[in-house]
Amino acid sequence: MSKEKRPWGGRFRKATHPLMVKFSESLSFDRRLAQADVRGSIAHAHMLGRQKIIPNADVNKIVRGLREIAKELDSGKFPFQEALEDIHMNIEARLIEKIGAAGQKLHTGRSRNDQVALDLRLWVRDEIDSIRSLIRQLAGALVGQAEKNLSLIIPGYTHMQRAQPVSMAQHLMAYVEMLDRDNARFFDALKRVNVMPLGAGALAGSTLPLDPEAVARELGFDAVSRNSMDAVSDRDFVIESIFDAALCQTHLSRLAEELVLWSGDEFGYVELPEDFSTGSSLMPQKKNPDAAELTRGKTGRVIGDLMAMFTVMKGLPLTYNRDMQEDKEALFDAADTLRICLEVMTQVICGLKFNAGACERAMESDYLLATDVAEYLVMKGVPFRAAHEIVGRIVRLAMGRRKPLRELSIGDYRGFSGQFSDDVYKLFDPVRSVSARSTPGGPSPKRVGAEIRRWKQKNL
Repeated sequence: MSKEKRPWGGRFRKATHPLMVKFSESLSFDRRLAQADVRGSIAHAHMLGRQKIIPNADVNKIVRGLREIAKELDSGKFPFQEALEDIHMNIEARLIEKIGAAGQKLHTGRSRNDQVALDLRLWVRDEIDSIRSLIRQLAGALVGQAEKNLSLIIPGYTHMQRAQPVSMAQHLMAYVEMLDRDNARFFDALKRVNVMPLGAGALAGSTLPLDPEAVARELGFDAVSRNSMDAVSDRDFVIESIFDAALCQTHLSRLAEELVLWSGDEFGYVELPEDFSTGSSLMPQKKNPDAAELTRGKTGRVIGDLMAMFTVMKGLPLTYNRDMQEDKEALFDAADTLRICLEVMTQVICGLKFNAGACERAMESDYLLATDVAEYLVMKGVPFRAAHEIVGRIVRLAMGRRKPLRELSIGDYRGFSGQFSDDVYKLFDPVRSVSARSTPGGPSPKRVGAEIRRWKQKNL
């Protein structure tokens, strides 16, 4: 492309080197902003007309041309030109090609600096709405499985060691809590995304009588940037959105890890759906949890996108620097990765089959109920620290004899404390234990059932 055709080429004698053109282009990824760019440009043109900066006849031509371009984009017929650097110049060049000189007036009062900031905010706003919907779908799938498995009991773990009985429903609902926070974080981020930067120009606003508030109203923004230098250099909203994606992806990774463990023979709690599993090219018997493993693996990409953006922005002076072109690929990758993982995990959760027999076998050791025995003593007036010590010694005795706690005699128990009586044997029932744990947030079917109903009332 010759220097004369470049929008900034007036002060240059030499044409841009082809290698520099290739190095600096962003069209290969920022074309995803095309519809946002059209929307922003239509609102900008309307404002220019209302402010009598350009004639209404030109505004009508510009808007008609932009709407035709929007249709070309939707149909895949838009003639992208890599030589035009970015999506903004592609749309402007196409507009001028369509309507002639009136198209040259569209860029009045704006810079690509505030233009791309606007496009990004429009894109992120739409993407957050879409991601939040997918988060709620996954949460709904987990709630559905929790409701169907309300009475299923499994060992809860700390340090990957069996600890106390919990319900499968409570375990699944823990991930619903995580996703609920993710949804809330994205919603809260919208307050900072939904600020309109157009009117800031390159960095110092304009001498023209622009009306950014009118553009903000037309595009549905809640506020207008209060500082033109910050407006064009701010990418906090990008970093925050990627952070929210990275944290949500981390929650998906934790859930994926549980599914990998639970679906293996060593646990056997669940069977993964076949249409989201794969086999081995060598071992015919294999059914691999690839959907969960890929979700776990892709988490590193999203965290990497976050670190990339922090690194890009950490040393930039005000205002716009070309480094900031690197924001889009990180943002798009984080959003795309989270989106597909949410969709896949929703299908995986919906297709899970739970193995009640394997869960029951995992509960055979009544050492899981040692804390219940300590709390039994507490209710009989024994200080907790003393009760903990007593039960620890009882467990040591049972382990030494290779017996479960229920097979120790009442004499054995009374040898450690006179507070024990025959009712201690009622404790060695995991169903009773889980049902008795009815403190807020606990695993009792009553408590978990109430949480399931609360979530459904809130979201359905």
